[in-house]
Parts: sequence; structure tokens; C-alpha cells
Amino acid sequence: MRSSPRKAQYWLVKSEPDCFSFDDLWTAPRRTTGWDGVRNYQARNFLRDAMRVGDGVLYYHSGAEPPGVAGIARVASASYPDPTQFDPAAEHFDPKSRREMPLWFQVDIQAVRKLPRFLSLRTLKSEKALARMRVLQRGQRLSVMPVEPAEWGIVLALGGLEARDF
Repeated sequence: MRSSPRKAQYWLVKSEPDCFSFDDLWTAPRRTTGWDGVRNYQARNFLRDAMRVGDGVLYYHSGAEPPGVAGIARVASASYPDPTQFDPAAEHFDPKSRREMPLWFQVDIQAVRKLPRFLSLRTLKSEKALARMRVLQRGQRLSVMPVEPAEWGIVLALGGLEARDF
């Protein structure tokens, strides 16, 4: 018996634009970077266990004025150990991590398209159909979180794209 193909999943990743903006991703070699430095177990589990090559990604600028969605990306690799956890000189070094049993994982993210219209947090909050979106919930501070397929379509439309554009 054949298993049915996996449905596309969607994600939101947060980055402070002065640390690594969507424009930085856009100009990176092959428009791709490793999504390293995640040090929250729930976000790590999304990276390690749930994200798959080809999944859609909303690239969210946090800590910006205004915060919001700047672009669309895709997951470009399977998860693999985050090398910064092993490097004592790295900002995200974790002395508890061991190469034979890494604690932290990352995926590669590839820029696909800049949004024609930046979507501020305020704009997202004003859309009633997005009321349950995780990034809009109080206390949601994860740097990686799932996005429902309907939310994905609404965000693309608000940003000036159609789901078929991705």
C-alpha cells in the first residue's frame, strides 16, 4: 500500500533585521543560509522533527519598528546539527552539547520572494481571519512556529501574492 504524499507545511521564522534581515537572506549565496542559534526546545523540535524540504516559510522581522513579515522563503534542507553549539567562540555555543549527541538542530532556509507589501504586526492583527495565528497570540516568543495553510494563503494575499505564486 502506498502512503499518500505529505501535504506542504508552513512555518514562520523570526529574525531581528539588524542581526539577519530578509534582505541579508536575499543577498546570501544561493539566497540560502543555515537557520542556526535556535536555543528553545520547542522551536528545536519543529526544526528537527517537523520541517521538511519544500515547506513554505514566512520570514518575520522581530525587534523591528514595525515588526512584520518581510518575505517568503522555503526550507531548503533536512535538519542537521547546528555547528555553533560545538564552537566555544560562537555566540550560541552550548557546553552541554556533544557531537555524538547534539542538542540543537537547524535547517537551511532559502529566500523565494520579497513581499510586494511588508506586512506589519498591526496589519496582521487587524485581519480577523488571522486571530488564531500563533505569532499573534500573547506570550508567543518562539523563533520558529507553524502556520496553518489558511493563514499562509491570507498572509500571501495581504502581502500582494497568491498562493500559486509560491
